[in-house]
Amino acid sequence: MNTNPAEVRHHILSVLVENKPGVLARVSGLFARRAFNIYSLAVAPTNDPSVSRISIVVDVESAPLEQITKQLDKLINVLVIEELAPADAVQRELMIATVEVPAHAHASFRDSLDTFAAKVLDESAGSFIVSLEDTPERLDVFAALLGSHHLVAIERTGRVALPRLG
Repeated sequence: MNTNPAEVRHHILSVLVENKPGVLARVSGLFARRAFNIYSLAVAPTNDPSVSRISIVVDVESAPLEQITKQLDKLINVLVIEELAPADAVQRELMIATVEVPAHAHASFRDSLDTFAAKVLDESAGSFIVSLEDTPERLDVFAALLGSHHLVAIERTGRVALPRLG
């Protein structure tokens, strides 16, 4: 059993919605009106172009999960709501960061990137733009490593998740 407080506090909802203008605004508006906190949100069309999947990581300290799902279920464009338990889902997130690294430290910095299988997207004499796609926990560790250098900017996409089959 996972006792990580972040996992207990944050739950992933996979919400299938009609792929129509304004649906995301209605979903996020529901959270705002009810003062429910969204930890992260990602949305994209599915293999069916008429349906989009919204992956919402919710902070259950701001509202009980049952209340959140009941409110979502009332929205007309919501088709299916599924809570994804961390053990029953595959989660990923993308991070892109700009890091200043002195020329004499490029080789050791590249070695540390190799440890994480991070990609170099751009490199100049004094900086790197790097990316890593992995679990949120591994991205936290990677961000700490980057923080040991001069971290100029960092951006994370938010989690996406799908249930494991079988």
